[in-house]
Amino acid sequence: MSSPGVEKHSISMPSGTSEEIRARVGSRGFSAYVARAAARQLERDALDDILADMESQHGPVDEDDVAAIMGRLAR
Repeated sequence: MSSPGVEKHSISMPSGTSEEIRARVGSRGFSAYVARAAARQLERDALDDILADMESQHGPVDEDDVAAIMGRLAR
């Protein structure tokens, strides 16, 4: 029986990946681990969308500026 707001899905993934997940979290934590990974990917996709929109509005990022900022942050 599923919890409210939870859907059950069948997915396919490489067996090595699923074995590594089970080794890390056990069989009972497998679904929660995959759900968190999918949520993180959605966050990254949203950030990619924002960055693409900013680049289309303002042009590409100047890599020299990025290097200078990273240098200041590393201090």
